[in-house]
Amino acid sequence: MLPWNFLSKPAKVFTPKDHNQRVDERTIEHDAAKQENSHTSDIELHSLQYTVDESPFQVTGFSFQDTSPDEPTGAIKKSDIGKVRASQENTEAFETSDISDEDENDGKYVDENGRVYPDGGRDAWLVVFGSFMGLIPVFGIVNSLGAIESYVSKNQLANVSQSTISWIFSLFLVISSLSCVLTGGYFDRNGASRPIIVGILFYTGGLIALADCQEVYQFILAFSVLAGIGTGVLMTPLVSVITTWFYRKRGIASSIATMGGSIGGILIAPVLRKLYVEVGFKWAIRIFALVCFVCLVVSFFLVKEFDKEELVPFATKMDEIKWYFSSSFNWRYFLEGRFLFAALGAALVESALTALATYIASYSLAAGNSESTSYNLIMVTNAAGMFGRYIPGYVADKYLGGFNVTIITISMAVLVNFIIWLPFGTHIGALWTYVIIYGFSTGSIFSLTPVCIGQISRTEDFGKRFSTVYFFEAIITIPVLPIGGAIIGNGSISNYNKFIVFNSVIMGVGVACYAVSRYISVGIKMVKY
Repeated sequence: MLPWNFLSKPAKVFTPKDHNQRVDERTIEHDAAKQENSHTSDIELHSLQYTVDESPFQVTGFSFQDTSPDEPTGAIKKSDIGKVRASQENTEAFETSDISDEDENDGKYVDENGRVYPDGGRDAWLVVFGSFMGLIPVFGIVNSLGAIESYVSKNQLANVSQSTISWIFSLFLVISSLSCVLTGGYFDRNGASRPIIVGILFYTGGLIALADCQEVYQFILAFSVLAGIGTGVLMTPLVSVITTWFYRKRGIASSIATMGGSIGGILIAPVLRKLYVEVGFKWAIRIFALVCFVCLVVSFFLVKEFDKEELVPFATKMDEIKWYFSSSFNWRYFLEGRFLFAALGAALVESALTALATYIASYSLAAGNSESTSYNLIMVTNAAGMFGRYIPGYVADKYLGGFNVTIITISMAVLVNFIIWLPFGTHIGALWTYVIIYGFSTGSIFSLTPVCIGQISRTEDFGKRFSTVYFFEAIITIPVLPIGGAIIGNGSISNYNKFIVFNSVIMGVGVACYAVSRYISVGIKMVKY
Protein backbone atom coordinates (compact mmCIF):
# COMPACT_ATOMS: atom_id res chain seq x y z
CA MET A 1 0.00 0.00 0.00
CA LEU A 2 1.30 3.42 -0.90
CA PRO A 3 1.02 5.97 1.89
CA TRP A 4 -1.88 8.41 1.47
CA ASN A 5 0.44 11.43 1.66
CA PHE A 6 2.30 10.09 -1.35
CA LEU A 7 -0.89 9.87 -3.39
CA SER A 8 -1.79 13.45 -2.57
CA LYS A 9 1.52 14.92 -3.72
CA PRO A 10 1.70 16.70 -7.10
CA ALA A 11 3.39 14.98 -9.97
CA LYS A 12 6.51 17.13 -9.82
CA VAL A 13 7.93 15.67 -12.98
CA PHE A 14 5.15 17.48 -14.83
CA THR A 15 4.93 20.57 -12.61
CA PRO A 16 7.44 23.42 -12.73
CA LYS A 17 8.03 24.71 -9.24
CA ASP A 18 6.78 28.22 -9.87
CA HIS A 19 4.32 27.69 -12.72
CA ASN A 20 1.21 28.69 -10.89
CA GLN A 21 2.43 31.46 -8.60
CA ARG A 22 0.40 34.58 -9.25
CA VAL A 23 2.33 37.73 -10.00
CA ASP A 24 -0.49 40.09 -9.09
CA GLU A 25 -2.07 39.35 -5.71
CA ARG A 26 -3.73 42.68 -5.18
CA THR A 27 -6.83 41.03 -3.75
CA ILE A 28 -4.77 39.61 -0.86
CA GLU A 29 -3.36 41.66 1.98
CA HIS A 30 -0.31 43.58 0.82
CA ASP A 31 1.99 41.90 3.28
CA ALA A 32 0.91 38.43 2.09
CA ALA A 33 1.88 39.42 -1.45
CA LYS A 34 5.48 39.82 -0.33
CA GLN A 35 5.96 36.22 0.71
CA GLU A 36 9.28 34.61 -0.11
CA ASN A 37 9.43 32.37 -3.17
CA SER A 38 10.10 29.44 -0.88
CA HIS A 39 6.40 29.39 -0.03
CA THR A 40 5.43 28.66 -3.63
CA SER A 41 5.94 24.93 -3.48
CA ASP A 42 3.97 24.78 -0.23
CA ILE A 43 1.06 26.55 -1.91
CA GLU A 44 1.14 24.12 -4.84
CA LEU A 45 1.30 21.14 -2.51
CA HIS A 46 -1.57 22.37 -0.34
CA SER A 47 -3.71 23.17 -3.37
CA LEU A 48 -3.35 19.67 -4.75
CA GLN A 49 -3.79 18.08 -1.34
CA TYR A 50 -7.23 19.64 -1.38
CA THR A 51 -8.24 17.26 -4.15
CA VAL A 52 -8.28 14.28 -1.78
CA ASP A 53 -10.68 13.56 1.02
CA GLU A 54 -8.86 15.80 3.52
CA SER A 55 -10.67 19.05 2.70
CA PRO A 56 -12.11 21.24 5.45
CA PHE A 57 -15.63 20.22 4.47
CA GLN A 58 -15.34 16.55 5.16
CA VAL A 59 -18.13 16.46 7.66
CA THR A 60 -20.79 13.92 8.44
CA GLY A 61 -23.60 16.32 9.22
CA PHE A 62 -24.21 19.52 11.11
CA SER A 63 -26.88 21.94 12.13
CA PHE A 64 -28.40 24.12 9.44
CA GLN A 65 -25.65 26.07 7.70
CA ASP A 66 -25.70 27.95 4.43
CA THR A 67 -22.83 26.09 2.79
CA SER A 68 -23.43 26.76 -0.86
CA PRO A 69 -23.00 28.64 -3.02
CA ASP A 70 -22.31 31.36 -0.49
CA GLU A 71 -18.99 29.91 0.54
CA PRO A 72 -16.03 28.53 -1.42
CA THR A 73 -15.80 24.92 -0.35
CA GLY A 74 -12.31 24.07 0.65
CA ALA A 75 -11.00 27.63 0.42
CA ILE A 76 -7.66 28.00 2.19
CA LYS A 77 -6.18 31.14 3.71
CA LYS A 78 -2.58 31.77 2.87
CA SER A 79 -1.89 32.34 6.53
CA ASP A 80 -3.09 28.77 7.14
CA ILE A 81 -0.79 27.12 4.64
CA GLY A 82 1.39 24.50 6.24
CA LYS A 83 -0.68 24.27 9.41
CA VAL A 84 -1.78 20.87 10.59
CA ARG A 85 -5.40 20.35 11.61
CA ALA A 86 -5.73 19.07 15.15
CA SER A 87 -8.63 16.77 14.39
CA GLN A 88 -10.11 15.85 11.01
CA GLU A 89 -13.15 14.21 12.56
CA ASN A 90 -14.22 17.29 14.49
CA THR A 91 -13.98 19.72 11.57
CA GLU A 92 -16.94 22.07 11.56
CA ALA A 93 -18.56 23.91 8.68
CA PHE A 94 -17.45 27.50 8.29
CA GLU A 95 -19.92 30.24 9.00
CA THR A 96 -20.98 32.15 5.90
CA SER A 97 -19.65 35.37 7.40
CA ASP A 98 -16.19 33.79 7.63
CA ILE A 99 -16.12 32.91 3.97
CA SER A 100 -17.17 35.96 2.00
CA ASP A 101 -17.74 39.61 2.70
CA GLU A 102 -19.69 42.12 0.72
CA ASP A 103 -17.81 45.21 -0.32
CA GLU A 104 -20.00 48.04 0.90
CA ASN A 105 -18.79 50.33 -1.88
CA ASP A 106 -19.49 48.32 -5.02
CA GLY A 107 -21.41 45.21 -3.96
CA LYS A 108 -18.61 42.78 -4.85
CA TYR A 109 -17.88 39.65 -2.86
CA VAL A 110 -14.50 38.45 -1.70
CA ASP A 111 -13.91 34.82 -0.81
CA GLU A 112 -11.45 33.58 1.78
CA ASN A 113 -8.65 33.42 -0.79
CA GLY A 114 -9.18 37.11 -1.52
CA ARG A 115 -10.72 36.38 -4.93
CA VAL A 116 -13.21 39.05 -5.99
CA TYR A 117 -16.57 38.29 -7.65
CA PRO A 118 -18.60 41.18 -9.13
CA ASP A 119 -21.77 39.06 -8.77
CA GLY A 120 -23.59 41.40 -11.14
CA GLY A 121 -23.22 44.59 -13.12
CA ARG A 122 -23.30 45.36 -16.83
CA ASP A 123 -20.03 43.62 -17.73
CA ALA A 124 -20.94 40.48 -15.81
CA TRP A 125 -24.34 40.14 -17.45
CA LEU A 126 -22.87 40.82 -20.89
CA VAL A 127 -20.60 37.84 -20.29
CA VAL A 128 -23.69 35.78 -19.40
CA PHE A 129 -25.33 36.93 -22.64
CA GLY A 130 -22.20 36.02 -24.61
CA SER A 131 -22.17 32.57 -23.03
CA PHE A 132 -25.90 32.29 -23.79
CA MET A 133 -25.28 33.08 -27.48
CA GLY A 134 -22.43 30.57 -27.71
CA LEU A 135 -24.40 27.80 -26.04
CA ILE A 136 -27.29 28.18 -28.52
CA PRO A 137 -25.36 26.12 -31.10
CA VAL A 138 -23.17 24.16 -28.64
CA PHE A 139 -25.86 22.76 -26.35
CA GLY A 140 -28.60 23.32 -28.94
CA ILE A 141 -27.21 20.70 -31.29
CA VAL A 142 -26.85 18.24 -28.38
CA ASN A 143 -30.51 18.84 -27.55
CA SER A 144 -31.52 18.39 -31.20
CA LEU A 145 -29.58 15.32 -32.29
CA GLY A 146 -32.92 13.68 -33.01
CA ALA A 147 -33.58 16.23 -35.76
CA ILE A 148 -30.50 15.00 -37.64
CA GLU A 149 -30.71 11.33 -36.66
CA SER A 150 -34.33 10.87 -37.72
CA TYR A 151 -33.63 12.41 -41.16
CA VAL A 152 -30.41 10.61 -42.09
CA SER A 153 -31.76 7.27 -40.84
CA LYS A 154 -34.66 7.58 -43.31
CA ASN A 155 -32.66 8.98 -46.23
CA GLN A 156 -28.87 8.82 -46.66
CA LEU A 157 -28.49 5.86 -44.28
CA ALA A 158 -31.83 4.15 -44.88
CA ASN A 159 -30.12 0.80 -45.56
CA VAL A 160 -27.88 0.97 -42.47
CA SER A 161 -28.83 -0.66 -39.17
CA GLN A 162 -29.94 1.52 -36.26
CA SER A 163 -27.10 0.33 -34.04
CA THR A 164 -24.56 1.40 -36.67
CA ILE A 165 -26.19 4.82 -37.12
CA SER A 166 -26.17 5.29 -33.35
CA TRP A 167 -22.36 5.13 -33.40
CA ILE A 168 -22.28 8.43 -35.32
CA PHE A 169 -24.06 10.25 -32.52
CA SER A 170 -22.42 8.26 -29.74
CA LEU A 171 -18.98 9.21 -31.06
CA PHE A 172 -20.09 12.83 -31.38
CA LEU A 173 -21.04 12.91 -27.70
CA VAL A 174 -17.90 11.04 -26.66
CA ILE A 175 -15.55 13.28 -28.62
CA SER A 176 -17.40 16.38 -27.41
CA SER A 177 -16.86 15.32 -23.81
CA LEU A 178 -13.24 14.27 -24.36
CA SER A 179 -12.44 17.57 -26.04
CA CYS A 180 -13.48 19.47 -22.91
CA VAL A 181 -10.30 18.21 -21.30
CA LEU A 182 -8.20 19.98 -23.94
CA THR A 183 -9.26 23.43 -22.75
CA GLY A 184 -9.81 23.03 -18.99
CA GLY A 185 -6.27 23.76 -17.85
CA TYR A 186 -5.70 26.26 -20.65
CA PHE A 187 -8.76 28.28 -19.64
CA ASP A 188 -7.73 28.35 -15.98
CA ARG A 189 -4.36 29.81 -16.91
CA ASN A 190 -4.94 31.84 -20.10
CA GLY A 191 -8.64 32.60 -20.47
CA ALA A 192 -11.36 31.95 -23.03
CA SER A 193 -10.42 33.77 -26.26
CA ARG A 194 -8.12 31.29 -28.02
CA PRO A 195 -10.16 28.17 -27.19
CA ILE A 196 -13.27 29.89 -28.58
CA ILE A 197 -11.49 30.73 -31.86
CA VAL A 198 -10.29 27.15 -32.27
CA GLY A 199 -13.74 25.81 -31.35
CA ILE A 200 -15.47 28.02 -33.92
CA LEU A 201 -13.22 26.75 -36.71
CA PHE A 202 -13.75 23.09 -35.87
CA TYR A 203 -17.48 23.39 -35.16
CA THR A 204 -18.51 25.30 -38.29
CA GLY A 205 -16.07 23.33 -40.44
CA GLY A 206 -17.62 20.07 -39.26
CA LEU A 207 -21.15 21.25 -40.03
CA ILE A 208 -20.20 22.43 -43.52
CA ALA A 209 -18.62 19.04 -44.21
CA LEU A 210 -21.71 17.29 -42.78
CA ALA A 211 -23.84 18.76 -45.57
CA ASP A 212 -22.12 16.60 -48.22
CA CYS A 213 -21.99 13.31 -46.27
CA GLN A 214 -23.47 10.15 -47.80
CA GLU A 215 -21.67 7.27 -46.07
CA VAL A 216 -21.30 6.33 -42.39
CA TYR A 217 -17.55 7.02 -42.30
CA GLN A 218 -18.15 10.48 -43.78
CA PHE A 219 -20.70 11.31 -41.07
CA ILE A 220 -18.23 10.12 -38.44
CA LEU A 221 -15.34 12.22 -39.77
CA ALA A 222 -17.37 15.40 -40.37
CA PHE A 223 -19.95 15.38 -37.59
CA SER A 224 -18.57 13.09 -34.90
CA VAL A 225 -14.91 14.16 -35.09
CA LEU A 226 -14.73 17.73 -36.42
CA ALA A 227 -17.99 19.11 -34.99
CA GLY A 228 -17.48 17.02 -31.84
CA ILE A 229 -14.05 18.53 -31.15
CA GLY A 230 -15.44 22.01 -31.76
CA THR A 231 -18.32 21.40 -29.36
CA GLY A 232 -16.05 20.21 -26.55
CA VAL A 233 -13.44 22.94 -27.02
CA LEU A 234 -16.18 25.60 -26.89
CA MET A 235 -18.09 24.11 -23.97
CA THR A 236 -15.46 24.51 -21.23
CA PRO A 237 -14.74 28.26 -21.63
CA LEU A 238 -18.38 29.18 -22.31
CA VAL A 239 -19.55 27.47 -19.10
CA SER A 240 -16.50 28.05 -16.89
CA VAL A 241 -16.29 31.81 -17.46
CA ILE A 242 -19.49 32.29 -15.41
CA THR A 243 -17.71 31.10 -12.26
CA THR A 244 -15.15 33.91 -12.49
CA TRP A 245 -17.86 36.60 -12.40
CA PHE A 246 -20.52 35.15 -10.09
CA TYR A 247 -20.51 33.52 -6.69
CA ARG A 248 -23.77 33.92 -4.77
CA LYS A 249 -25.76 34.26 -8.01
CA ARG A 250 -23.85 31.53 -9.80
CA GLY A 251 -26.86 29.22 -10.08
CA ILE A 252 -29.07 31.85 -11.71
CA ALA A 253 -26.29 33.09 -14.00
CA SER A 254 -25.43 29.55 -15.13
CA SER A 255 -29.11 28.77 -15.68
CA ILE A 256 -29.60 31.86 -17.86
CA ALA A 257 -26.46 31.07 -19.89
CA THR A 258 -27.38 27.42 -20.44
CA MET A 259 -30.90 28.44 -21.47
CA GLY A 260 -29.18 29.12 -24.78
CA GLY A 261 -29.15 25.35 -25.24
CA SER A 262 -32.91 25.24 -24.79
CA ILE A 263 -33.41 28.09 -27.24
CA GLY A 264 -31.21 26.23 -29.69
CA GLY A 265 -33.21 23.06 -29.18
CA ILE A 266 -36.48 24.94 -29.71
CA LEU A 267 -35.29 26.53 -32.95
CA ILE A 268 -33.01 23.95 -34.53
CA ALA A 269 -35.46 21.05 -34.90
CA PRO A 270 -38.38 22.91 -36.59
CA VAL A 271 -36.07 25.11 -38.66
CA LEU A 272 -34.16 22.12 -39.99
CA ARG A 273 -37.41 20.28 -40.73
CA LYS A 274 -38.66 23.29 -42.71
CA LEU A 275 -35.36 23.68 -44.54
CA TYR A 276 -35.16 19.98 -45.40
CA VAL A 277 -38.37 20.42 -47.38
CA GLU A 278 -37.60 23.84 -48.86
CA VAL A 279 -33.93 23.62 -49.87
CA GLY A 280 -32.86 20.04 -49.17
CA PHE A 281 -30.47 18.56 -46.61
CA LYS A 282 -27.27 20.10 -48.00
CA TRP A 283 -28.37 23.71 -47.93
CA ALA A 284 -30.32 23.20 -44.71
CA ILE A 285 -27.10 22.23 -42.91
CA ARG A 286 -25.11 25.01 -44.59
CA ILE A 287 -27.62 27.65 -43.51
CA PHE A 288 -27.58 26.15 -40.02
CA ALA A 289 -23.77 26.36 -39.99
CA LEU A 290 -23.90 30.06 -40.92
CA VAL A 291 -26.35 30.87 -38.12
CA CYS A 292 -24.16 28.98 -35.63
CA PHE A 293 -21.09 30.89 -36.85
CA VAL A 294 -22.79 34.24 -36.22
CA CYS A 295 -23.84 33.21 -32.68
CA LEU A 296 -20.32 32.04 -31.86
CA VAL A 297 -18.70 35.23 -33.19
CA VAL A 298 -20.98 37.29 -30.93
CA SER A 299 -19.94 35.03 -28.06
CA PHE A 300 -16.25 35.52 -28.86
CA PHE A 301 -16.50 39.30 -28.48
CA LEU A 302 -18.50 39.20 -25.23
CA VAL A 303 -17.07 36.27 -23.26
CA LYS A 304 -14.06 37.18 -21.14
CA GLU A 305 -12.93 36.08 -17.71
CA PHE A 306 -12.99 38.52 -14.79
CA ASP A 307 -9.76 40.04 -13.49
CA LYS A 308 -7.34 38.01 -15.58
CA GLU A 309 -4.07 37.91 -13.70
CA GLU A 310 -0.57 37.90 -15.13
CA LEU A 311 1.26 34.66 -14.46
CA VAL A 312 4.94 33.82 -14.22
CA PRO A 313 5.96 32.51 -17.66
CA PHE A 314 7.27 28.99 -18.03
CA ALA A 315 11.03 28.58 -18.09
CA THR A 316 10.98 26.47 -21.26
CA LYS A 317 8.49 25.37 -23.90
CA MET A 318 8.81 21.82 -22.64
CA ASP A 319 7.78 22.93 -19.14
CA GLU A 320 4.69 24.53 -20.66
CA ILE A 321 3.79 21.40 -22.61
CA LYS A 322 4.29 19.21 -19.54
CA TRP A 323 2.09 21.47 -17.40
CA TYR A 324 -0.78 21.54 -19.90
CA PHE A 325 -0.53 17.80 -20.37
CA SER A 326 -0.63 17.08 -16.64
CA SER A 327 -3.41 19.60 -15.99
CA SER A 328 -5.67 18.27 -18.76
CA PHE A 329 -6.63 15.24 -16.72
CA ASN A 330 -5.75 14.92 -13.05
CA TRP A 331 -6.65 11.45 -11.81
CA ARG A 332 -6.02 12.56 -8.22
CA TYR A 333 -9.33 14.44 -8.31
CA PHE A 334 -11.03 11.06 -8.13
CA LEU A 335 -9.34 10.35 -4.80
CA GLU A 336 -11.80 12.88 -3.40
CA GLY A 337 -14.94 10.87 -2.73
CA ARG A 338 -17.46 13.63 -3.20
CA PHE A 339 -15.92 14.65 -6.54
CA LEU A 340 -15.78 11.05 -7.72
CA PHE A 341 -19.49 10.45 -7.07
CA ALA A 342 -20.55 13.88 -8.37
CA ALA A 343 -18.62 13.24 -11.59
CA LEU A 344 -20.09 9.74 -11.91
CA GLY A 345 -23.59 11.08 -11.28
CA ALA A 346 -23.23 13.84 -13.88
CA ALA A 347 -21.79 11.39 -16.42
CA LEU A 348 -24.56 8.81 -16.00
CA VAL A 349 -27.39 11.34 -15.99
CA GLU A 350 -26.21 13.34 -19.01
CA SER A 351 -25.47 10.16 -20.99
CA ALA A 352 -28.99 8.88 -20.36
CA LEU A 353 -30.49 12.29 -21.14
CA THR A 354 -28.76 12.63 -24.50
CA ALA A 355 -29.68 9.06 -25.45
CA LEU A 356 -33.35 9.67 -24.69
CA ALA A 357 -33.29 13.02 -26.51
CA THR A 358 -31.68 11.40 -29.55
CA TYR A 359 -34.44 8.82 -29.98
CA ILE A 360 -37.58 10.67 -28.87
CA ALA A 361 -38.41 11.73 -32.45
CA SER A 362 -37.81 8.22 -33.80
CA TYR A 363 -40.01 6.80 -31.02
CA SER A 364 -42.82 9.17 -32.00
CA LEU A 365 -42.56 8.08 -35.64
CA ALA A 366 -42.66 4.43 -34.58
CA ALA A 367 -45.79 5.18 -32.53
CA GLY A 368 -47.53 6.34 -35.71
CA ASN A 369 -47.26 10.10 -35.28
CA SER A 370 -46.45 12.43 -38.16
CA GLU A 371 -42.99 13.78 -38.85
CA SER A 372 -44.22 17.27 -37.93
CA THR A 373 -45.48 16.08 -34.55
CA SER A 374 -42.23 14.23 -33.88
CA TYR A 375 -40.10 17.32 -34.48
CA ASN A 376 -42.46 19.46 -32.43
CA LEU A 377 -41.96 17.10 -29.49
CA ILE A 378 -38.26 18.03 -29.50
CA MET A 379 -39.18 21.71 -29.62
CA VAL A 380 -41.60 21.46 -26.69
CA THR A 381 -39.09 19.45 -24.64
CA ASN A 382 -36.56 22.24 -25.02
CA ALA A 383 -39.15 24.95 -24.38
CA ALA A 384 -40.04 23.28 -21.07
CA GLY A 385 -36.30 22.99 -20.43
CA MET A 386 -36.01 26.79 -20.40
CA PHE A 387 -38.18 26.93 -17.30
CA GLY A 388 -36.39 23.83 -16.02
CA ARG A 389 -33.11 25.69 -16.14
CA TYR A 390 -34.08 29.03 -14.63
CA ILE A 391 -36.52 28.00 -11.86
CA PRO A 392 -34.30 25.27 -10.34
CA GLY A 393 -31.31 27.64 -10.58
CA TYR A 394 -33.20 30.30 -8.65
CA VAL A 395 -34.38 27.79 -6.04
CA ALA A 396 -30.83 26.42 -5.71
CA ASP A 397 -29.35 29.88 -5.08
CA LYS A 398 -32.11 31.08 -2.80
CA TYR A 399 -33.27 28.09 -0.79
CA LEU A 400 -31.98 24.54 -1.33
CA GLY A 401 -28.55 24.48 -2.97
CA GLY A 402 -27.37 22.88 -6.20
CA PHE A 403 -27.08 19.27 -5.06
CA ASN A 404 -30.50 19.15 -3.40
CA VAL A 405 -32.28 20.62 -6.42
CA THR A 406 -30.40 18.36 -8.84
CA ILE A 407 -31.36 15.24 -6.90
CA ILE A 408 -35.03 16.30 -6.80
CA THR A 409 -35.37 17.23 -10.47
CA ILE A 410 -33.57 14.18 -11.85
CA SER A 411 -35.68 11.93 -9.62
CA MET A 412 -38.74 13.57 -11.19
CA ALA A 413 -37.41 12.69 -14.65
CA VAL A 414 -36.93 9.04 -13.69
CA LEU A 415 -40.47 8.85 -12.29
CA VAL A 416 -42.17 10.34 -15.36
CA ASN A 417 -40.26 7.89 -17.55
CA PHE A 418 -41.82 4.97 -15.66
CA ILE A 419 -45.20 6.52 -14.87
CA ILE A 420 -46.07 8.24 -18.18
CA TRP A 421 -43.76 7.41 -21.09
CA LEU A 422 -43.36 3.66 -20.57
CA PRO A 423 -47.06 2.70 -20.14
CA PHE A 424 -48.79 5.48 -22.12
CA GLY A 425 -46.23 6.75 -24.65
CA THR A 426 -48.20 5.56 -27.67
CA HIS A 427 -51.06 7.92 -26.76
CA ILE A 428 -50.29 11.32 -28.21
CA GLY A 429 -51.87 13.24 -25.31
CA ALA A 430 -49.76 11.35 -22.78
CA LEU A 431 -46.66 11.88 -24.90
CA TRP A 432 -47.20 15.65 -24.95
CA THR A 433 -47.68 15.63 -21.18
CA TYR A 434 -44.53 13.58 -20.78
CA VAL A 435 -42.23 15.82 -22.83
CA ILE A 436 -43.39 18.92 -20.91
CA ILE A 437 -42.71 17.40 -17.49
CA TYR A 438 -39.56 15.62 -18.63
CA GLY A 439 -38.20 18.73 -20.34
CA PHE A 440 -38.70 20.77 -17.18
CA SER A 441 -37.21 18.19 -14.84
CA THR A 442 -34.11 17.58 -16.98
CA GLY A 443 -33.43 21.25 -17.68
CA SER A 444 -31.38 21.48 -14.51
CA ILE A 445 -28.95 18.78 -15.65
CA PHE A 446 -26.98 21.14 -17.88
CA SER A 447 -27.50 24.27 -15.79
CA LEU A 448 -26.73 22.89 -12.31
CA THR A 449 -23.92 20.47 -13.14
CA PRO A 450 -21.36 23.31 -13.21
CA VAL A 451 -22.93 24.72 -10.03
CA CYS A 452 -22.52 21.40 -8.22
CA ILE A 453 -18.94 21.02 -9.41
CA GLY A 454 -18.29 24.63 -8.35
CA GLN A 455 -19.55 23.86 -4.84
CA ILE A 456 -16.79 21.30 -4.33
CA SER A 457 -14.04 23.10 -6.26
CA ARG A 458 -11.80 26.13 -5.89
CA THR A 459 -12.57 28.73 -8.56
CA GLU A 460 -9.01 28.68 -9.92
CA ASP A 461 -9.32 24.90 -10.44
CA PHE A 462 -12.86 24.91 -11.83
CA GLY A 463 -11.94 24.64 -15.52
CA LYS A 464 -9.78 21.59 -14.94
CA ARG A 465 -12.30 19.86 -12.68
CA PHE A 466 -15.26 20.65 -14.95
CA SER A 467 -13.45 19.30 -18.00
CA THR A 468 -12.46 16.21 -16.02
CA VAL A 469 -16.13 15.54 -15.32
CA TYR A 470 -16.88 15.62 -19.04
CA PHE A 471 -13.91 13.38 -19.77
CA PHE A 472 -15.48 10.91 -17.36
CA GLU A 473 -18.82 11.36 -19.14
CA ALA A 474 -17.16 10.47 -22.44
CA ILE A 475 -16.09 7.12 -21.01
CA ILE A 476 -19.65 6.42 -19.84
CA THR A 477 -21.22 7.59 -23.11
CA ILE A 478 -19.14 5.29 -25.33
CA PRO A 479 -21.36 2.25 -24.72
CA VAL A 480 -24.69 3.94 -23.85
CA LEU A 481 -25.92 5.06 -27.30
CA PRO A 482 -24.76 1.95 -29.20
CA ILE A 483 -26.35 -0.30 -26.57
CA GLY A 484 -29.49 1.81 -26.81
CA GLY A 485 -29.49 1.49 -30.60
CA ALA A 486 -29.00 -2.28 -30.33
CA ILE A 487 -31.90 -2.53 -27.87
CA ILE A 488 -34.17 -0.54 -30.22
CA GLY A 489 -33.19 -2.87 -33.06
CA ASN A 490 -35.98 -2.96 -35.65
CA GLY A 491 -37.73 0.02 -34.04
CA SER A 492 -40.74 -1.78 -32.55
CA ILE A 493 -42.55 -0.19 -29.60
CA SER A 494 -41.72 -3.17 -27.38
CA ASN A 495 -38.01 -2.62 -28.08
CA TYR A 496 -38.37 1.10 -27.40
CA ASN A 497 -39.95 0.23 -24.04
CA LYS A 498 -36.88 -1.82 -23.15
CA PHE A 499 -34.74 1.16 -24.17
CA ILE A 500 -36.78 3.44 -21.87
CA VAL A 501 -36.20 1.09 -18.93
CA PHE A 502 -32.48 0.80 -19.70
CA ASN A 503 -31.90 4.57 -19.78
CA SER A 504 -34.15 5.27 -16.81
CA VAL A 505 -32.15 2.84 -14.67
CA ILE A 506 -28.91 4.59 -15.73
CA MET A 507 -30.43 7.93 -14.76
CA GLY A 508 -31.58 6.50 -11.41
CA VAL A 509 -28.08 5.29 -10.62
CA GLY A 510 -26.85 8.80 -11.43
CA VAL A 511 -29.26 10.24 -8.87
CA ALA A 512 -27.90 7.82 -6.28
CA CYS A 513 -24.33 8.97 -7.04
CA TYR A 514 -25.30 12.61 -6.51
CA ALA A 515 -26.88 11.60 -3.20
CA VAL A 516 -23.69 9.81 -2.11
CA SER A 517 -21.60 12.87 -2.98
CA ARG A 518 -23.95 15.04 -0.92
CA TYR A 519 -23.79 12.59 2.00
CA ILE A 520 -19.98 12.65 1.97
CA SER A 521 -20.08 16.44 2.11
CA VAL A 522 -22.85 17.22 4.62
CA GLY A 523 -24.36 13.96 5.81
CA ILE A 524 -28.09 13.25 5.86
CA LYS A 525 -29.31 16.35 7.65
CA MET A 526 -31.54 18.84 5.88
CA VAL A 527 -29.16 21.62 4.91
CA LYS A 528 -28.79 23.93 1.94
CA TYR A 529 -26.21 22.24 -0.26
